[in-house]
Amino acid sequence: MKNDIWSMLNAAEQELLREIQPGKLRKLDEDELVAVHQRVRRARDKYAKNYRRGAARQVGKDRSRGKASATWSKTARKAEAFEDALARVSARLAKVAQDSADALKAERLAAARRHKKAPARQAAAGKGKASASSTKAKRRTGATKRSAAQARAANKRHQAKKASKG
Repeated sequence: MKNDIWSMLNAAEQELLREIQPGKLRKLDEDELVAVHQRVRRARDKYAKNYRRGAARQVGKDRSRGKASATWSKTARKAEAFEDALARVSARLAKVAQDSADALKAERLAAARRHKKAPARQAAAGKGKASASSTKAKRRTGATKRSAAQARAANKRHQAKKASKG
């Protein structure tokens, strides 16, 4: 970060930006990254909101958007600094979250494979028996009843038309 922006920040803001240096970010787990992400987002939102509101008020006084935004440029630069910081934290959080999701998926698949192997041995011992899932009854819903009725009516119309010709 540039020294001119660094000198604009107060001690708490400087400490927050020190926490997001790459070496320190790598040491944080997912929950800690979420906490840092929230803090950086709050700081970014604060300065972005202050800039928008201040510049909007200033436009009324100055009668010029360019002049008003120049007056609030310090706040805008702080908002940009926290926006960059938020992007870095977000990228790291996304990577850690994806790694965590991949690990959970692998664990879940391994557990499913272990669970699947045990019933397969039991099924091999009792060959010829139908399982409950293979003899599942069809559900009769309103849509399937209506479809069946339409098919019966179409068949009857077709047969009646054939019989009248014959």
